[in-house]
Amino acid sequence: MNKVDFRRLQEDLSEPKNIVIVTHRNPDGDAYGSSLALYWFLKKLGHEVAVVSPNDCPGFLKWMPGEDRIHIFEADTEKGIEILRKAAMVFTLDFNAFHRLGEVMEPIMEEIKPVYVMIDHHQQPDDFADFAFVDPSMSSTSEMVYRLIDRMGKAELIDKNIASCLYAGILTDTGSFRFPATTSATHRVVADLLEKGANNSDIYSKIHDVNTYNRMQLLGRALDNMVVLERFHTAYITLSQNELNRYKFQRGDTEGFVNYALSLKNVMFAAIFIEDKKQKIIKISFRSVGGFSVNEFARTYFNGGGHINAAGGRSDLSLKDTVKKFVNILPDLSNELTLPS
Repeated sequence: MNKVDFRRLQEDLSEPKNIVIVTHRNPDGDAYGSSLALYWFLKKLGHEVAVVSPNDCPGFLKWMPGEDRIHIFEADTEKGIEILRKAAMVFTLDFNAFHRLGEVMEPIMEEIKPVYVMIDHHQQPDDFADFAFVDPSMSSTSEMVYRLIDRMGKAELIDKNIASCLYAGILTDTGSFRFPATTSATHRVVADLLEKGANNSDIYSKIHDVNTYNRMQLLGRALDNMVVLERFHTAYITLSQNELNRYKFQRGDTEGFVNYALSLKNVMFAAIFIEDKKQKIIKISFRSVGGFSVNEFARTYFNGGGHINAAGGRSDLSLKDTVKKFVNILPDLSNELTLPS
């Protein structure tokens, strides 16, 4: 799906407007990187711009230029609703369905009637946008924002703030440039961002060199909880709310934990199940290698979605029953969960 008319979109942006940028719940580096880069760009075009995030980001993203300007919807819902209702145009970044915003924000987005512009690289988008720039082959939404700016003939407006935000988004969503969607074109974009002021070593350090003693202890517990199902070339990790509490869990602490399960020899499918008693759900991340689509798996069984090799989902069952459901599904997929000969 790619129904964006760049010429018409540029015409719509030729007059100053009240614009709101929205990203998904539990924002990651790509969500904030793409949103803040677009924020700074649209400000340069003379628009009144606000960024609304359903909830707050992990601490390792707090350094990003403009992060302190983001309105956190759950912290002041009344103000968030006011911001959204005043918008003439709303850009939705790094998600493609309103349910990704959470139960409180979703109905507000369905109620308001701005011009919607979707920029996203996930599969199977909902059809709510007036302009949809959607390409699942792209490495990240941040790379797509760069390409949008370039297609509009405005690449000269990319400064250090914009470049830093875009670099951070691409860095995180490509797994530091190691995932299959990282193409030669991605590296050319990154090269230009470095030339425009992004400091690669500084950004990497701010995002990745942030381990705390409690996080390392939590990782140890996660690895101790890991289960390998050799027959299905699958491994999974569980973390209960009690375990999270024991190690003083902070948002973002479990980032990347599922990749330890996927890194095991002969494992092609990995999952992590994290209990969240506040939301009364089990949050799930899925990863795979090869052709096994965790996007389809998450959509079919766990109210989620994402990419072929990286997706998320959720369950309203208990942690124990969610894992039981997961394990019981695997025999039906045994033909797909086979290593290449």
